[in-house]
Amino acid sequence: MTTRTETQKGDRIEQGTPVTVHRYTAAARINHWITAISLVLLALSGLALFHPSLYFLTGLFGGGPLARIIHPFIGVVLMLSFLGLFARFWKLNLWTRTDNIWLGRVKDVLAAQEGSLPEVGKYNAGQKLVFWSMSILIVLLFVSGIVIWQQYFSAYFTIDQRRIAVLSHSVLAIVAICVWIVHVYAAIWVRGTVGAMTRGKVTGGWAWRHHRRWLKELAKRKPEADPTSSTPAE
Repeated sequence: MTTRTETQKGDRIEQGTPVTVHRYTAAARINHWITAISLVLLALSGLALFHPSLYFLTGLFGGGPLARIIHPFIGVVLMLSFLGLFARFWKLNLWTRTDNIWLGRVKDVLAAQEGSLPEVGKYNAGQKLVFWSMSILIVLLFVSGIVIWQQYFSAYFTIDQRRIAVLSHSVLAIVAICVWIVHVYAAIWVRGTVGAMTRGKVTGGWAWRHHRRWLKELAKRKPEADPTSSTPAE
């Protein structure tokens, strides 16, 4: 029976003071930020069209007509970008028994008592829940968005189908915004996480504390890009 790997190409340990661990490649970071920016722009333009009290947000897009035109095209960008992220990370987000234990001790997570938590790989259960939630939500938002994109697809759907799609799209968007807020809050709360997605690196201490199984697997692996590196210190 083979054990599923918790590492990716580009993940490596770099000796130094402190020890540095390469967590995300430049391509992965660019992919992530295109997805994140697209999601923010969609949220702002969508909220602007959702309720009259938020219509002032259309000013960010050049007015109401332009916001309505631009919104679905940004949705296409989001879908394509997220497909890239999904292809990169879905295997590392598959659920394991360890994730059930981690969730069962979520009080310790919130209390920052990580000593009682099981060792996790590159992603913990919370991160995996965000990943799969956004995967489902983005696909459903894209499908419902196609139904209500009247400029190109009005002839393919009935009025009743478009009404259902509008309602579904609005509800799904609110849920997606809530999941995104949780994701951002968690990234800020766990110090060092934002730096991982901007610089691509974390300290060895950060990796040991939050993703110990991933770090241990990296330590056993032969170096990829730095032939002079050896088994890292903690």
